[in-house]
Amino acid sequence: MVKKVLSLSLLALISTSAMAGGYRVAMQGNKQLAMGHTGVAVINSAETLFFNPAGAVYLEDKFSFSAGASVLVADTKFQNTTYNWENKTRNVGTPFYFYGNYKATDWLSLGLAVYSPYGSAVDWDKDWQGSHLVNSIDLKAIYFQPTVSVKLSKHFSFGGGPIFVNGGVTFDKNVSRSMTNEAGQRTSVEVEAKNVQAWGWTAGYMVTVTDNWRLGMNYRSKIIMKARGGDARFSNVPAFGQGIFKNGNFDADLPLPAELTVGTSYKLGKWLLAFDYNRAYWREYKSLTLNFIDNPAIGTSVNARNYKDSSTYRLGVQYQANDQLSLRTGWYYDESPVQPGYFAPETPRNDSRAYTGGLTYKFKNGLGIDLVFSYLHFSDTNSSYDYYVEDGQNVSFGGTYKTAVTSGGLGLSYSF
Repeated sequence: MVKKVLSLSLLALISTSAMAGGYRVAMQGNKQLAMGHTGVAVINSAETLFFNPAGAVYLEDKFSFSAGASVLVADTKFQNTTYNWENKTRNVGTPFYFYGNYKATDWLSLGLAVYSPYGSAVDWDKDWQGSHLVNSIDLKAIYFQPTVSVKLSKHFSFGGGPIFVNGGVTFDKNVSRSMTNEAGQRTSVEVEAKNVQAWGWTAGYMVTVTDNWRLGMNYRSKIIMKARGGDARFSNVPAFGQGIFKNGNFDADLPLPAELTVGTSYKLGKWLLAFDYNRAYWREYKSLTLNFIDNPAIGTSVNARNYKDSSTYRLGVQYQANDQLSLRTGWYYDESPVQPGYFAPETPRNDSRAYTGGLTYKFKNGLGIDLVFSYLHFSDTNSSYDYYVEDGQNVSFGGTYKTAVTSGGLGLSYSF
């Protein structure tokens, strides 16, 4: 049991990093979010630096900037009618983005993208029925992505660049289902990793088939988050366990899967139609392994995940009412990478459907205001995690999870 005590401690840092499934909320541009988060073949603003840097060279102005933030509210309800368990959690996140592009020549653009795809939290009731898996998570990560975009001809361009990630996570759980100290307080552990850094890269191309029809592809590489010297702090440890559950450090290598997006857009008069298909290569995430370097009594823990690859299908529509006003709507279907028996409350997310809408009002001085609203509904699921080990036995924990995420965002765009 000791070697399994912390086996889920950094699960959120991996699970929330999927481009499909997990707890990652797709909010990397308010214009494109309003169109169902399509964008691999769309050129609307500097937001293309995230969706497909190959498109930046087609921006009309020498300088283009986009910035914005969203407030999302995630509600999850858990119920197990067999044992009459009911719990719920409401959590608020504030992802943001900033993009800047410089069109150096007609065939070369340089850009910088900064965005926070994982600024979210999960906070269950303290000592709830699933507290041996998780009490709370607070996750933050910021991506920095310099890009270069080159136009080879009127019909073809490519772009890309390195990605630097800086993040951290705080995770709290109870050590077991029953351990308490002499005062009856539950024994718990808080695991924290700060300034976890890693490098990856992105590359894409765009084909302008006609003046109205574009094709695009973007690839993001696998990123290995290497947590070194993270802190593990125990509280309410009974006297018999104080020689085992000692504060110390741990190491972990956390793989974030590669993902591929392909898509198309077509302009029909005042209408712009877009479709994206995204594939996240989750199959490489078989387990989470943590090495407790200062605590040989715990040693190395291995927690099975056995994720599968997952897909996201996105549709978006834009209507250009006039020179100042653009109206947008969209939808996407996001598959979960979690297989049966591996559903854990750290990231209580199943297959989901998102409904989005928004608008941009552009002033004559080049400044535009972007508004967006989205509702993300996750399919109800009666699922369990069957691989928690206690006293040498697998212990299953599960029930029905109901989850929805509502968000609103404000953005600014400016070009000259």
